[in-house]
Amino acid sequence: MSASGSRGGGKPKKLVLAVIDALKPEMLDRAVEHGRAPALKRLMDHGTFVRDCVSTFPSVTPVAAATIATGVGPDEHGIPSMNWYMRGEERYVEYGSSFEASRQFGFLRALYDTVYNLNMAHLSRSSPTVFERLQDAGVRTAGTTYLMYRGRTRHSALEGGLYGRLAKAGGFRHAVWGPDEFFYADLFDSRGTDCRSTLGMPGQRDQHAACVGAHLVENDLCDFMLLSLPDNDTHSHKRGPFAQVTSIASADRAIERVMHAAGGPDAFLEEYAVIVLSDHAQVAVSQSVNLLAEAFPDWKVLDAEGANADAEIAVCPSQRSAQVYVLDPDRRRELLPRIVRDLKVVDGVDVVAWREGPEAAVWTRRGELRLSPGGDLIDPRGGSWSVDGDLSALGLTVEDGRVDSESYPLALARLWSALACAHGGDVLVSASGSYEFMDWGGVAHVGGGSHGSLHRGDTHAALLMCGVDAPGVAATSQWSIEDVTPMVLEHFAVR
Repeated sequence: MSASGSRGGGKPKKLVLAVIDALKPEMLDRAVEHGRAPALKRLMDHGTFVRDCVSTFPSVTPVAAATIATGVGPDEHGIPSMNWYMRGEERYVEYGSSFEASRQFGFLRALYDTVYNLNMAHLSRSSPTVFERLQDAGVRTAGTTYLMYRGRTRHSALEGGLYGRLAKAGGFRHAVWGPDEFFYADLFDSRGTDCRSTLGMPGQRDQHAACVGAHLVENDLCDFMLLSLPDNDTHSHKRGPFAQVTSIASADRAIERVMHAAGGPDAFLEEYAVIVLSDHAQVAVSQSVNLLAEAFPDWKVLDAEGANADAEIAVCPSQRSAQVYVLDPDRRRELLPRIVRDLKVVDGVDVVAWREGPEAAVWTRRGELRLSPGGDLIDPRGGSWSVDGDLSALGLTVEDGRVDSESYPLALARLWSALACAHGGDVLVSASGSYEFMDWGGVAHVGGGSHGSLHRGDTHAALLMCGVDAPGVAATSQWSIEDVTPMVLEHFAVR
C-alpha cells in the first residue's frame, strides 16, 4: 500500500478531510484499544497521530469550523462565537446553542443565520475557504453537512418531496454557493441519491455523511471531500466526554463505509489520502453559571428580542465561554471596568480578558498581566509577544526567550485573535474547571460534556494524517487546526 501523497502518473491522491466534532484524543486512544475503531486504527498505523492539536478560542464549533475551513483565526475570518451581538444590525446572532436558546431569539431567525448568514454574510470575504481556493485551481470539491461550506458553485434549495416542502415553508428558498458537490441536511442536494438525514437531526448526521461519502467515492465525483461527522459532539454533550467510545465507533463505521465504496481500506488508501480532525475537545460539566443572574443582575442587559432601548450591555454565553458587549461605544471606558469587576466575583469564571489600547489585559484569580504582539518572547508556533505582569495568571513559563503554557495552550495568540475579531465582544470570559455558562434558553450540559474555554481540556484536538505531507507545518513544535487548510492546499499544489 502506498503511503505517499501521490498516486499513479504523479497526480496527488484524492483527499478526504473527516471532521469528527469534539473528538477527544484520549477517547480515540480508548476506542482503538477496545477494538471499536478499526478504520481509524488503520489510519493511525499508517499515518501520524497528533494528540495536542490546538483549537481556537472560544473553542466552540462555529469559530473552530471557520478556522478549519479558512486556515486563519477569528481575527481574520470574523466569526466570534456561538452566540454573539451584531453591532451593525443591533441584534443577537445565535447559531444553535440549544433548541431552547434558538427559540428565545426566534427559531427561524437562528436557522437562517446558521444556514445562510454564517457563510454568506458573517464569514469574512477576505478569508477564502478551502473550497474556494481548490475550486479556483480546478480541483473537484465536495462537502457533507458542515457549518462552513462557502464555495464557487451555486446550489438551489430543494423543492420537491416532504423535506423540500418543509424547507420551503420555513423560508429556506434561497440558493447558496458551495463546493461542486454539496449535500446539506436535505436542504441542498447537488444530485439525487438515496441518502437522507431527516433535516440534519442529531443521530442521523453521521450515517447521512457516510451514505453521501460512499456515493461520491463510488462514482468518482470529487478530488477533495469534507466529510462532516458531528454526532460525537451531541452524544458527548448528553453523556459526557468519557462516553465517547460509542459515538467514535459510529464515526468509524461512517469512515469504513466510505472506504468500502472504493473496494476496501487497502484499495481506498491507494487512491486517497486522509486527514481526520476534531475541531475541539470536551470536558465533563458538573456545575452551571447563569451570568445574567450572577454577574449582571443590576445591569440593563439587552433582551433576546432587542426590545429594551435603554440596555447598556449585551451578554453572550456560549457554553464554556462568554462575551460581553458595551452597546454605547462612548460609554466603553466607563462601563468596561464595572463589567470586569462584576465578573471577577462569580464562581466558575476563570479568565477575563479585554483590550486596553494596543494591549490585551487578562485577569485570573492567580494574577493579572498584559500582552501584545511583537515582543521578545517566542511562542511554540514562532509568534512574538510582549508580556508584562504576573505570568502565573495564565500558567506561563519562560525559558531561553520561549513562552508557553501547559494549562492554556497558545494562550497569548488565541486570546489576541479573539480580542481582535471585529465581531467580538469587549470582554471575553472563559469558564473554570467543570463549569458551563447557561445559554439564553436556560440550558447547560450538567452531567454531560461541554467546551468553549481557553483551558487545554477543551482545546486539545485530535489530528490524524495518512498519505498527506505537510512540510511547511512539520517543523513547528505545536500543531493547530489552522494548519489543516494549508496542508490541503499543499497536497494539491495550490498556491
